[in-house]
Order: sequence, then structure tokens, then C-alpha cells
Amino acid sequence: MTVAPGLDSRSPYVAIERADWKELAKNSPTPLSEEELKNIRGLGDLLDMREVSEVFLPVSQLLSIYAKGAQQVHQSTVDFYGDRAARTPFIIGVAGSVAVGKSTVSRLLVELMKRWEGIPKVELVTTDGFLYPNAELERRGLMGRKGFPESYDRKRLLQFVADIKSGRSDVEVPVYSHLTYDIIEGESVKITKPDVLIVEGLNVLQPPAIGQEVALSDYFDFSIYIDAEVENIEKWYLSRFSQLWQTAFTNPLSYFHPLPRDLTEAQAMDRARGFWRDINLKNLRENIEPTRSRATLVMQKGDEHRVERVLLRKI
Repeated sequence: MTVAPGLDSRSPYVAIERADWKELAKNSPTPLSEEELKNIRGLGDLLDMREVSEVFLPVSQLLSIYAKGAQQVHQSTVDFYGDRAARTPFIIGVAGSVAVGKSTVSRLLVELMKRWEGIPKVELVTTDGFLYPNAELERRGLMGRKGFPESYDRKRLLQFVADIKSGRSDVEVPVYSHLTYDIIEGESVKITKPDVLIVEGLNVLQPPAIGQEVALSDYFDFSIYIDAEVENIEKWYLSRFSQLWQTAFTNPLSYFHPLPRDLTEAQAMDRARGFWRDINLKNLRENIEPTRSRATLVMQKGDEHRVERVLLRKI
């Protein structure tokens, strides 16, 4: 394959256009039903069977190759070291902006990967559960920077992934509610020795925090960055906000329920543009986008969330 426009020979990536990428799954049937896809699809995301078969089926197959390769390396290590080397989960990080579709991608990869032979147990964790509770964010003056690296309990998140990678069982993850926009006090889920763990979040590819020697991404075996033009991400963000205005925000339990009561829809959309400009775009520019080059694979989206090009790090 040739290097696509925009990349020179010094790039660590091979650029594969969609037309070439979809050929990789030409003879592979799509293992999902329309109903399953409906349950995976995020709000405002136009994911369809064509996108699954042409883009994500090859991605899941590539990931399964990497995961099985890691299992083979483990077996060779066991043969060398003996019983001291325990098998650990293959960990995949998925990063990208708010509204770029990384949650949908992550849920889809869970469903596709567990259908490949030899990888029966695939689990997903989002870093939302490691955000500080709103009360703590308020105490620290960080509510206006929710989603920025400092709004997470990074020490706890790092310990969680370290425990998973060390082979521990029943590792607990706090639960975050997108309805109340807060951590659910006293509630957690347990992750029990998966074959593959996908960790999805805005800042999962960040370098080590000040004072730390280890980054979260140091524990990843593979990482994916979902990329798109800023204008498209803003459009998707505002579209999703508009849909939430008519659905989730009408729920009295919603953190944003006061908006429909106090503002017209036009005023609320102006507020949403402010959220985008002052919080999400700033976070993207300062923290998220600079980590793109740390990913193993970059999926570049065009209009309507369609992946147009895949950049795969050279081996």
C-alpha cells in the first residue's frame, strides 16, 4: 500500500484508504443482527451494517490477531520462566473527543471481538467511572473542567488497570450515571479476568501525570484514536445535545432537567455552543488531540461518522 496524501515516508503509520481497507473483510459475514446493532448505536450515530462490515469487522479481526499473538507470546514466556508467568488480559485503549463516537466504537468492538475464536470474554470499562464526584469537583473548582485530565482520580484509575494487568480477579469499577451526571455513590461493577479489556475515555492516551512515572497507556497492548475534523465533531455534539433536550433532559432526575424549564430550545442551544467552545473544544485542543500520535491505530472519520481512512502504526 502506498502512503496516502498528508503522510510522508517518515510517518510511523501506514495509511489505508477505505476502499482498500474494506477489501480485508470481503469474504467475512457480518456476525451482528440489526437488533444488536440498534442496541450498540449511540445517540446521533448513523452506524449501519455497511460500516460494520467494511470498517469495523476488519478492525476487530486485526485486534484478534494481536490478542492471539499476545497469548502465544505468553505461552512462550511460560515455557521459558515456568509457572511464575500468569496470563494477563489484552488491554485496548480507545480515545477521542466528546461526540466523536468512541463509545459506540468500543461497544461494537466488544461484540465483534468476542465472536472471534479464542477470545470468548471481552469486557468494556469507561473512564467516566473514575471522574471525581461532582461534590469533589465543586470543592476543587473543577466543574468547569469536567473531562479534563485533572478531573479524574488518576491514581485510582491507574491502580485499576495495574490490578487488571497483574491478573487480579473481581477488580471493582465505580459506576457513573449520564442521567445524573455524577458518580453513583456505593455502586460498582466487578471485572473478572477477561481475555480482552477495552478501556474507553477522552484522555486514556495521556503521558504520565506530573510526579508519576507510569501512564495509563503503558498498560495498553493496543490503542485506537477516533479522529475527525473539529467542525464535524462540533456538529455531532450539538446534534446530540438537541436530541437529549427532547429526551433525557425532560427526566426530572436529569442533571440538565432545569434547562428545559428555564430556557427556550434556542437559548439552550446557545448554551450548548458555549459548553462546546469553553470546555470540550478546549479539552480537545489542549489534551486529547496531542495524544493522537501515541495510538496504534487512528480511524479518521468524515461526514455522518463514516470512516474514510485508517492509519496503522508500522511494526
